[in-house]
Amino acid sequence: MTSDIHCHTGGADGTVVGSIDAADSSDCEEYVIADISADGAWLSMCADDAPTLPAWR
Repeated sequence: MTSDIHCHTGGADGTVVGSIDAADSSDCEEYVIADISADGAWLSMCADDAPTLPAWR
């Protein structure tokens, strides 16, 4: 996946969702964050490595 730091989705119209995906090709469940209103606007990481809510505060 290539990151495009200059990609814009048109303002506040984006719809961002998060999900846990049990991928068959990985050793861990993936935590995925995606803007479903834009093509290719997503990122993922091993769910065990994702920060917890208290860590974000």
